[in-house]
Amino acid sequence: MGKAAHTAADRAATADAIAAERRELADLFEALTPDQWNAPSLCAGWRVREVVAHMSMGFRHPTRHVLRELVKARGSLHRMTDRLARRDAAAHPDAVLAGFLRTHAHHPWTPPIGGLAAALGHDVVHGLDVTVALGLGREVPEDRLRILLDAVDPRAFRVFGTDLSGVRLCADDLDWSFGSGAPLYGRGQDLLLVAYGRRLPAGRLRGEEVHRFVTA
Repeated sequence: MGKAAHTAADRAATADAIAAERRELADLFEALTPDQWNAPSLCAGWRVREVVAHMSMGFRHPTRHVLRELVKARGSLHRMTDRLARRDAAAHPDAVLAGFLRTHAHHPWTPPIGGLAAALGHDVVHGLDVTVALGLGREVPEDRLRILLDAVDPRAFRVFGTDLSGVRLCADDLDWSFGSGAPLYGRGQDLLLVAYGRRLPAGRLRGEEVHRFVTA
């Protein structure tokens, strides 16, 4: 996808970024209060707890188990991941859910498509699902953010439910834009969330089409 991780050095840098992101998020999650763990995230229908449980699903469940769960969900990836996230969120204490990320910081898991850049995106975007929803103001390091912005690919938009028709994403803190049409301005990490199909709290984006990308 995009320009991400074509050379051995690129792949090594992305793997290091993944490990750092997981360790930092583990530290952040371990400091959350019980009320924050039970607060809504940007993932529709999931609390922070379900998001964090989902983030380590690929590390903890063997492929054969995931395939069995997919059959039970009648082939729906969304139903399968929702079921596992809710089950795992109920089965493990807060500290254990957070600790899975640190324990598996160097785990080589990648999503079915997208390789290492998609694995980094999985961690970064779900981390933002938590921190933006809680108003924590965490800034994703620029090197990680650039890997993901350079890897934005419209072929993945169907998976995320993303509709950027008639809109150009324009970062106002980085030299980056994507698409064509009416400009939608915001910080690079907020525009990354838009590219991943998220709706953001009001006040984080600017543009005449902003109503399409913010929560009601």
